[in-house]
Amino acid sequence: MTKSPNPAGLKTAAIIVAAGRGLRAGAGGPKQYRMIGGRSVISRAMEPFCNHPQVFAVQPITNPDDIAVFNEAVSDLRYHTPANGGATRQASVHAGLEALADHAPDIVLIHDAARPFVTPALIERAIVAAQITGAAVPAAPVTDTIKQVNAAGHVEATPDRAKLRIAQTPQAFRFDVILEAHRRAAKEGRDDFTDDAALAEWAGLTVATFEGDPANMKLTTPEDFIREEARLAASLGDIRMGTGYDVHAFGDGDHVMICGVRVPHTRGFLAHSDGDVGLHALVDAILGALADGDIGSHFPPSDPQWKGAASDKFLKYAVDRVTARGGRIANLEVTLICERPKIGPLRDAMREKISEISGVALSRVAVKATTSERLGFTGREEGIAATAAATIRLPWMD
Repeated sequence: MTKSPNPAGLKTAAIIVAAGRGLRAGAGGPKQYRMIGGRSVISRAMEPFCNHPQVFAVQPITNPDDIAVFNEAVSDLRYHTPANGGATRQASVHAGLEALADHAPDIVLIHDAARPFVTPALIERAIVAAQITGAAVPAAPVTDTIKQVNAAGHVEATPDRAKLRIAQTPQAFRFDVILEAHRRAAKEGRDDFTDDAALAEWAGLTVATFEGDPANMKLTTPEDFIREEARLAASLGDIRMGTGYDVHAFGDGDHVMICGVRVPHTRGFLAHSDGDVGLHALVDAILGALADGDIGSHFPPSDPQWKGAASDKFLKYAVDRVTARGGRIANLEVTLICERPKIGPLRDAMREKISEISGVALSRVAVKATTSERLGFTGREEGIAATAAATIRLPWMD
């Protein structure tokens, strides 16, 4: 990924540390690849850096065993080829710095993939702080009283919380000085630093602080995931439902496309695109929930570019419209009305295909079928009809 340098003329790069195992988060694999709010943690953590106009390079650090799941989780983002992480966080960051050395950034931001709620504003503050001080960390005030205890659990001291801060990421540094500090620590066998600010302090750098963000929390335990999932759901208080309907007549052919699945049949669809009534109805349901027109207004049949087009493109487009509004799809439902082909044996394949295209969990996708008891055009097997419903959640804007 290459972008223009920031307005100060300094090149800023970002390292995303994603090589950990996250054992304290419980079962379910490394926490950075789990879903929260309908998206993977790592996708949420990386996207603000990948899209930030002042960040010209994003360097992920991953465990080589995770490369397939990593690529799938961030397939829509642009980034440098991941570097292999080390046995410790410190070793992983060092690997990322060395991977960036040939690109000669002036400033580097080092961020934990387990912090998925970083904002563009926080990234901006990190860049400015690094330009001014050369080494800085986002910090949040401590609101609870802190106790220092001994091995027996007895209180030894009560530090003044006015002087205490919770360190966050992205931590921001002049690239040359933090790279040199990491190289020196590696040479001297020091591998016990829990964050880059501590390593910078050991190397003799003065580390400044800048305003952190209370929402920029690190996901560590199962309870963190539960709490943040609830917070995200609460922020999407505008719950909407849309419905859709589509119908296509049969014509010549040997198959029909239904809900993204190629179904062998004695006829084909008469349609400008592939005629997938299930997906077309779903698109209208989603657009209806958004109050954003219908499939014909976005993909006019008169436009030759959509001739024979696969309808999965239309569904993905509608889903992206929800995402662009900061929303989330809660469920999708399709009812197919036809005598033949028989839908029952293909129901699960259709659900899986809709889930794959939309990114909506399989448990939130329903496909049903019915006949019209030999009545009407569907009863005469002249075509297929479909109805659909979509429930979405949006941030409340009004």
